[in-house]
Amino acid sequence: MLVAVEPIDVSDYQRINKANWDSRVPHHERAYDLQSFVDDPSHLTQVIQFDRTRLGDIAGRRGVHLQCHIGTDTVSLARLGARMSGLDFSGPALEVAARLAANSGHEIDFVESDVYAALDHLPAGEFDFVFTGIGALCWLPDAARWAQVVARLLKPGGFLFIREGHPMLWTLSDPRPDGLAVVEFPYFETGGTVFVEEHSYVEHDGVIDSPTIVSFNHSLSEVFNALWNAGMTITLFEEHQSVPWNPLADEMVQDELGEFRLRVNPERLAATYTLRAVKN
Repeated sequence: MLVAVEPIDVSDYQRINKANWDSRVPHHERAYDLQSFVDDPSHLTQVIQFDRTRLGDIAGRRGVHLQCHIGTDTVSLARLGARMSGLDFSGPALEVAARLAANSGHEIDFVESDVYAALDHLPAGEFDFVFTGIGALCWLPDAARWAQVVARLLKPGGFLFIREGHPMLWTLSDPRPDGLAVVEFPYFETGGTVFVEEHSYVEHDGVIDSPTIVSFNHSLSEVFNALWNAGMTITLFEEHQSVPWNPLADEMVQDELGEFRLRVNPERLAATYTLRAVKN
C-alpha cells in the first residue's frame, strides 16, 4: 500500500472513488457468493446476520439501502420482508445488483446516484428505515450533510440503521515488522486521506484498474452530533471487537462468526459499531 496522508482538495474525490469502485465490481461479482442467494431462499449476508436481532422486524416496511454496491445486503433485507430500494454511485455495481435481485426473485428499485444527491432521485419522507452497511460512511467527506439526507428520506418515527468501521480502526497503519499497528491517520474529519490499494478486501487475481481512493474518517462525536442536529435520536449504540474483513493481516484471527478480531487481547480495539437512530 502506498499512502499520502496530507489533506487534499476533496472536489475530485467522487470521480476518484467512483473509478475505484467501478473497477472492483468484476472482482466482487466473482468473489461474493452470489449463487447462494439463488440456491437458498433463506440465505442472508454475514453482515445482516450479525445485526439481525438489533435490526428488529422490518417485514412490510419500506427501506432504502444507501451505498448498496452489488446489492447483497439489499437482497438480504428484502428477504426479511422489507420493500427495498438501493442507491449507489457505481453503474456497473447496480447492474450486478439488479441481476442478483432478479435471479433471487426480488423486486428492488436501484438508483444510480451519489448519496448527497439522493433526494433528487428518491422521495422525501417516504421511508420507514434507511440502511447503511459497513465500510460506507468513510467514502463521504461530511457526516453532517449525510445525516441531513438520511433525516429527509425518513418518515417521522422512521429509523437509520448503520454498522460501520470504528473511527479508531481507520486511524491504524498496516502492522509494522514488529507486529505493532500504530495510530497514523486522522481520527477526525479532514480534507481526506489518499490511499493506493491495488487489491480489494476480497481475494482476487491481478490488480484493480483504478487503485487510488480518498477516504474520510468521522469521529464518534461528529457522527452523533450530525444525527442530533438533523433531528434524530440515537436509540442504540454498540461497539464490537470484530470486523467482517481482515484489516490488520497476521495480527487478526477469524472468529466463530467468520469475522476478524485481534489475535491477542482483542478487547484492546473497538473495530466496528452498530448504531440506530430514530427521526423525531
